[in-house]
Amino acid sequence: MQGDETQHVVLGRLTSPHGVKGWLKVYSYTSPAQGIFDYPMWMLSMRGQRQSRRLLEARPQGKGLVVRLEGIDTRELAEQWAGAEVAVAKTALPELDSGEYYWHQLEGLEVETRDGVKLGRVDHLFETGANDVLVVRPFEGSLDDRERLLPFLPDDVIVQVDLADRSMIVDWDPSF
Repeated sequence: MQGDETQHVVLGRLTSPHGVKGWLKVYSYTSPAQGIFDYPMWMLSMRGQRQSRRLLEARPQGKGLVVRLEGIDTRELAEQWAGAEVAVAKTALPELDSGEYYWHQLEGLEVETRDGVKLGRVDHLFETGANDVLVVRPFEGSLDDRERLLPFLPDDVIVQVDLADRSMIVDWDPSF
């Protein structure tokens, strides 16, 4: 199971049924939110259960999004999948330009300063109005036991990202 999970990336979650014909509301983590509609095969995961479902129809609905998935054609079936995570195969993600990264690629990278001071590992990222923020948590061998929030600003704070080496070099004062 672990090996299979590493082949997928979570792009959103199903929240609740919509209507009586099996439609579900979906909360998308993609930007723009409707980008989740670009993937025809979804891996649904909930309570240890995983199923692959084809996306049949999708549309904006009010301020949210709704979808109809293959094999879910009643409100009762939709209720069973409310709360499920929606993932797609990493191989289905489009190639990015040089210097662009998916968040899942940055998670787990060791972060150190230009001077070789180890600050920790990227635990996760979150979005703010101005820029994305890296949450860097300490690990054995890092400078101290402080969690740090670093703005993801390429060519300013982020000096180098090496996905093959699983490392990131930052221009950051370790006292912050």
